[in-house]
Amino acid sequence: MTATATASPLRTGLSDGLAVMSRNLLKLKHQPGQIVATFAFPLVSVVLFGYVFGSAIPIPGGGNYREYLMPGLFVMSTVFGVMGALTVIAKDNGLGVMDRYRSMPMARSAVPFGQTAADLVIAAGSLVIMAACGLLFGWRAHNGIGATLAGFGLLLLLQYAVSWLGVFLGSLAKNEETAARIGPLIMPVTMISNIFVPTDGMPAILQAIADWNPVSAATAACRELFGNPGLPAGDVAWPIANPVLATVGWCVLLLAVFVPLSIRRFRTAGL
Repeated sequence: MTATATASPLRTGLSDGLAVMSRNLLKLKHQPGQIVATFAFPLVSVVLFGYVFGSAIPIPGGGNYREYLMPGLFVMSTVFGVMGALTVIAKDNGLGVMDRYRSMPMARSAVPFGQTAADLVIAAGSLVIMAACGLLFGWRAHNGIGATLAGFGLLLLLQYAVSWLGVFLGSLAKNEETAARIGPLIMPVTMISNIFVPTDGMPAILQAIADWNPVSAATAACRELFGNPGLPAGDVAWPIANPVLATVGWCVLLLAVFVPLSIRRFRTAGL
């Protein structure tokens, strides 16, 4: 009896979360522009950054610039995923959808869990397309199938963590216009990093910021797991010397902070 009573809320929460996830994915059928933008970004990024910067930036230790760049583009695409959750939640706030959800007999955690699950599915598709584009333009993973899968698994973990950040920020925004103003703040996070250029050529203050930027740790982790050029050498900051551990740590921290905050915000907003 106790086991049944305990399991029932869990099953209900899972069922409600899957329903919200399905709703958010089905909405994409009516938004072809968003689908095109989501899946065109990988191709545009590889062509634009790979060929525009490719002949101008030397790689420490040598190597192909596009192989150096691809792990960073994977991470940049993943981090930009915060905008997906932010925009959807803010838009639903503005349309009153969130108030409707709160009036329904559903698990309070279903909406944020459903949104982050939908973001994870979309991110997986985007990574597949970006990897295919990278392979077409010369990128390769050199460390075997196990390390390659670990690299993509790490990217999906990062995506899931930043989605919760997006859900929380979206719950604070009153409408889609407010979310659009928050979006540009993400750009400096990706630019002050090792995605496009090595950090050792930056001024000391910017280098310190870049080396401790979670984006830099994730990029270095992917380069390590995929066996791509640009691996750190010599005396470097701890996150760059231990990028996989640092990235997992950042993800755990983001989830520990923003999962409870997002669920609490959904429960209490409007009260």
